[in-house]
Amino acid sequence: MQSILWGRNKMSKAVQKPMQKVLVVDAEKCTGCEVCEFTCSMEKYGTFNPIHSRIRAIRIEPIINMAIGCQFCLDAPCVNACPYKALEKTEKSIIKVNDDKCVGCGFCIRACDFGAISFNLKTQKVIICDLCQDRTNGPACVEYCPKECIEHTTLEAFAQKTRRKAVTKLLESIAKQAK
Repeated sequence: MQSILWGRNKMSKAVQKPMQKVLVVDAEKCTGCEVCEFTCSMEKYGTFNPIHSRIRAIRIEPIINMAIGCQFCLDAPCVNACPYKALEKTEKSIIKVNDDKCVGCGFCIRACDFGAISFNLKTQKVIICDLCQDRTNGPACVEYCPKECIEHTTLEAFAQKTRRKAVTKLLESIAKQAK
């Protein structure tokens, strides 16, 4: 399984806390259909317009299709870059935007190594994935992804799943060689 989970970047320390839930995208399953973008924009703004999405589908033809959202960095460069203190990190490591303080300067956008922060042209404010904290059943992009390639999981659960798949693949390889 070739899943994309950004673990470190050049500006911040380890990206997530081990028991913090994050979005993990399976790049082998992702087709770049953009349903995650449309779902997010509908959930947050009531319109099917990917420009209002807090997650982005990225295509690098013909190699990669995947979705990218906030990586919830421990030492979030976006929060540190905002001269107006408009970004705040919650106890759950979600980056919240204070619209009253945000002037749309874009320093946070430039500071994010993942390109996960977007600019809402209508409000002239930045928008960042908040894992749909206001929904009881988790992120909308996870719920509606037609290929089920986006997971909302902890790093430990993801690591355990990866280990199981690796062992299964190894055992299948051994079984083939034994025949």
